[in-house]
Amino acid sequence: MLQNLSKIAGLLVLLTAMLIALALYRDHYETDRKVARLEEQKAALAAVISHLTSERRVANLIATNNHIGTDGIPVTTLLFDEIARDGTELPARSFTVRGQFIHVDAMVIKFDHESVEADDPLRGRSIVLFTRIYGDHETPASAVLIDQPNTVPEVYRDADPTLAAFELDLWKNFWHLAADPAYAASQHVRVANGQGVWGMFEPEKLYTLTLEADGGLNLTAQPMQGVYRALENR
Repeated sequence: MLQNLSKIAGLLVLLTAMLIALALYRDHYETDRKVARLEEQKAALAAVISHLTSERRVANLIATNNHIGTDGIPVTTLLFDEIARDGTELPARSFTVRGQFIHVDAMVIKFDHESVEADDPLRGRSIVLFTRIYGDHETPASAVLIDQPNTVPEVYRDADPTLAAFELDLWKNFWHLAADPAYAASQHVRVANGQGVWGMFEPEKLYTLTLEADGGLNLTAQPMQGVYRALENR
């Protein structure tokens, strides 16, 4: 009898030890899982923040000729070097404008925050279509057109067909997107509006237009270097 009780007591002690060990293991495992989940969430949040604050280079501009015209008005020749979606540079185009301050106009489409945060393949970042360049001694109506109406913009030539078709349809209906909030929402568009940057374009500098993933255009300048010097002296 006593021997049986001793065996039962031993088994109870062993079972209790196993239950304690199991509980400790479970707690440790759950803690590890919670830590892993937190690390995953932290990494995902960091990726979203990085994407939302990222900028994409969309064009470079350099002044190849600055002089004063016979009427006393500054004249500047600009090389406009647009960047395709895959990062390749399109053939540079030359524009001559009159005035000290030069304007670059564009149409900008910003998609809803959810699409941008998810890095949607079609709507994961703002898109831009440049329209015209002009100086402060010219009117917007007389501005030099960057892309000709009713033609496929240069930036879409040889682009991914699905992406090109999607974006070209948006540009075709741009003013509908700008004027009709319900239609814009159906296309996951947050903002569609005209936007421009302007400034003094000086020799010996490379001007870069960038587009924020969830925002608009920015213009920055840096000293001329590398291959752009060859372009400047063409």
